[in-house]
Order: sequence, then C-alpha cells, then structure tokens
Amino acid sequence: MAVKTVFKRHELKYLMDPRQAEEVCSAISEHMTLDGYGHSSIRNIYLDTGDFLLARRSIEHPLYKEKLRFRSYGKAEKDGTVFVELKKKYDSVVYKRRLSMPLDEAMRWFTSPEGKGPDTQIGEEIDFMRSRYPGIRPAMLLTYEREAYYANDGGDLRITIDSNILARLEDLDLTSEVGGHAVLPDGYTLMEIKTMYGYPPWLNAVLSGSRLYKSPFTKYGNAYKEMVVRKVPEDFRRISGGSRTVLEGAA
Repeated sequence: MAVKTVFKRHELKYLMDPRQAEEVCSAISEHMTLDGYGHSSIRNIYLDTGDFLLARRSIEHPLYKEKLRFRSYGKAEKDGTVFVELKKKYDSVVYKRRLSMPLDEAMRWFTSPEGKGPDTQIGEEIDFMRSRYPGIRPAMLLTYEREAYYANDGGDLRITIDSNILARLEDLDLTSEVGGHAVLPDGYTLMEIKTMYGYPPWLNAVLSGSRLYKSPFTKYGNAYKEMVVRKVPEDFRRISGGSRTVLEGAA
C-alpha cells in the first residue's frame, strides 16, 4: 500500500457514548470498508515547548493552529520506521505533511541541538516550524485504538473511530507499552469524519438520528487540560494546605 505524505481535508469530530457508537458502526458497515490499517494501536509523541505553547493554543480554538508529532502504528521497534507529522489547521481545513524515517533519527532530530531533518520540502517545512518554537521537544505520549474506514463508492470520505485514549508525560517512548491517564469517560469513543466535500445522505441521517453534533475536542489539548492545567490547582492546594498546617502547629 502506497504511503500518502500530503493531506488536505476537513476533519470534524464527534464524541460518542456506547449507544451512539453502536448505531454509527452499524451504518458504517453498510457503506464503508476497513482500510489497509484496519484496527490498529496508534502511538504518538507530541512535541511542544517547555510551557506547552502548542497545547495551549490548541485548546483556544484559534483560526490557525499547528502540531508536530512522531507516530507509529503498533509498538515501534528500536530500529524501526516511524512517521514525523506536521499538522496545520486553518479556517477548518486541515493540512498534514508527513515523512517516514528511522525512529532513532527522528529522536535525534528533536533532542540534539544540531538535529536537522531530511533535505526535502517536508523536512524543510518541519525544520522551519521547529525554528519558530525554541526548545521544542518530546512532551507527551498519547496512544489509542483506532478503526479506520474508507468509502465503498471510491469517494474521499474517511472515518476513524478512536477508543482507549491514554496519555502520559513520562516514558515518552514509542517502543514502550501503552498506559497513562484516560482522556475520555469510560465507554466513550471519538469519531473523526475526514473529507473535502459534503457528507453523503446516509451519514447525515445517522448523525441526526443518533443526535451527534460536532465537537471541538482535541486529543492532545484535552490531555493537556486533564494532566497539566488541572494539576496546578491541586498542587497549589496541597502546598497551601501544608503551609497552614505548619503555621497552625507553630501557633
């Protein structure tokens, strides 16, 4: 199967409870087919600055935003190949560039001061982004199980359904086992509909019948809110509470 390196499309997301997911999957099975990856376990390392600038921008839902990540389908091998992906979104249209390279080369690219990408257009685009975010480095491991479908009629419609979305801020290694903080409530899944054109009638019907509405949900952004933003008040309360205890004991 040829590996596509450039994408341009709309990507809309829908959070589904178990009942909605069952209804959607039933409809999908009549009009779409599992793609070459079928069911896969996806591992991503998101790159960001020390203060999570890219994550913070992502949850602000600006007109333009960008992300950079390493991705493997399944557990990566030490000497295996991974994707380096640059994803941009402008005015609801997603542009994605990606290239494949050995895992160790990808890590050196972003962990060594002298790191430089391949001498290709996509490599230069990624290096240009890197130059605009000093200190960008591996920041979060985010994994999930995915089912990916393509349209039976040959159109550009693609649907993915992600479950068991987990994130962590340590052991950022695509060769490690999955595990971390659950980003979705138990039983929930995230559907992404990807196309440059309108939805077919059958898809509009199932979305309406299941009362599914598009969501601004972002896996990386929401993981950041759960693991970093909410942790700050908890740490503050713990420190403040400890200070009060010390003061009260000294009184």
